[in-house]
Order: sequence, then C-alpha cells, then structure tokens
Amino acid sequence: MVVLSQNGRQQLPLIKACKPNYGFTGIPVIDMTSPHAKAHMVEACEEFGFFKLVNHGVPMEFMSRLEDEGIKFFSLPQSEKDLAGPPQPFGYGNRRIGPNGDVGWIEYLLLSTNPDSISQICSSISPENPEIFWSAVVDYVSSVKNMTYEVLEMIAEGLNIEPRNVLSRLLKDEESDSCFRVNHYPPCPELEALRGRVLVGFGEHTDPQIISVLRSNNTNGLEICLKDGTWVSVPPDQDSFFINVGDSLQVMTNGKFKSVKHRVVTESRKARVSMIYFGGPPLTEIIAP
Repeated sequence: MVVLSQNGRQQLPLIKACKPNYGFTGIPVIDMTSPHAKAHMVEACEEFGFFKLVNHGVPMEFMSRLEDEGIKFFSLPQSEKDLAGPPQPFGYGNRRIGPNGDVGWIEYLLLSTNPDSISQICSSISPENPEIFWSAVVDYVSSVKNMTYEVLEMIAEGLNIEPRNVLSRLLKDEESDSCFRVNHYPPCPELEALRGRVLVGFGEHTDPQIISVLRSNNTNGLEICLKDGTWVSVPPDQDSFFINVGDSLQVMTNGKFKSVKHRVVTESRKARVSMIYFGGPPLTEIIAP
C-alpha cells in the first residue's frame, strides 16, 4: 500500500465529488459479437470517445491472475517495491505521475508490451518468482492486443476506410510505441471527514496514443467528461473492458472521433486496481487525418 504523510496528502488536489447527471443516458455498451458492433463503435467514438466492450474474448482467468499478481506486488513493504523503480521509463512509480510534476494518490507499474523487455524487469518486481509475474503479464497483454487489433479493424470497416488494417497495423509494428500500466489507488479513510470532497488519484487528461483499453476491479473511481463539460462516474465492471479514443485517433479521423477527457478519484475504504493497454503508433510514424 502507498503510505503518505498527512502533509503529503494535503499537497494532493481535492475536488468536489462528482454529481449525477440525470440527462445522461449511460455509457455505451457494445457486444463485440453483435452484427451491429462496427456501427455502434463508430457512434460511441463520435459521441463519447468511450465505450464498454462485452463478449470480448479475453479469458477471465488472464484478467484475474494478473490482478492477483499486481495486488501481491503492491502489498509488499515500500522498501521492496522501490527496488523496481523509479520508472526510466519502465518500472515502479509512487505518487509522481510523469515528468511534469503531476502527483496523485496512486502507485503503479509501467511496462513495455515487448515480452523480452517485460522479462528484464520482472526480476525486480518479483525476485522470488519472476517467471510467474512475466507469464501473467504476457498472457494478458497478448490477449488484449489481439482483441484491440480486431476492435480497430472493426472501426475501420465502420468508417468505410481501407485497408481494414489501416489502424491496427500501427500497433502491430515492431516499433509501436505501446505500453502497459497497472495502477493501484489505495483507500484513503481520511476522506470520510472531508464531506463531499474526493482526492484525485489521477488528474484529468486525455491519452496521446491511438487507443486505450482499460480493465479494473469492481471499484468506483473512473470518471469521464461529456461534451457539455459535465463529469460522470463510470460504473465499474470487472468482466468488461472500457475503450478510450486517444489523441492520435482523433487526429487520424480529422476530429470525427473525440479523445475523451477522463480522471480517477479515490475511495475512502476500497482500493482500486486498473490495468491499461495503451496502443500507440511508432514514434517515427507521421500522424495526419
């Protein structure tokens, strides 16, 4: 668990709790096996830049196993977790998010999606059983990658653009700038005394990649911003994936799709664990509409 001093907590941003938007009809839920899935994906990406994906084909066993391994790591003493960091760029991070001085009530593991690179860092993440952690990450990431390729190819078909792999090929490229992140947001019991305020776990942002694919445990915290600027809470669903349009996909669709602004706030009693695959193009790729 992350243990922060009282002064450390006070330095983190507090915001008002998200109020329900009663005009909001809900997060789009798309069945990947539906014959109408392509059209529904395009509609969701245009309206929200975000949707929930069900019947996705990723084994629940892979999802649960990796979450268990992540919880084991985050439950270690701080001194042992610190051996896997700081992230340069990959490894363990605590509170500090990225190079711009942003902070949050969070700790995380940032990993490459390359199996060889994952193997190199596993010895510091799980010294006693590095192969177990490696296997859990590789099985999960490989399965999520394949699902994401199919999602992007369905989106391309829904947009009537050719070839079908015009988007997915960028993620399949050996030089793809993709990464994988496991986030842990510890509970903060002190929040109960703050009356309507919540602590920012990860501040509002958009993702720069083409697409982000998130799965979390059954804990609230994720919020997205609607077109009118209203923040709405996304109900958790540990069996499904949430798909985010990234900045690169917004550019490539000439603004037809919207890169969704989102954030994570903390719970007072329950920890949140999320696993995100960020699918990005090679750094040398020219991105244009």
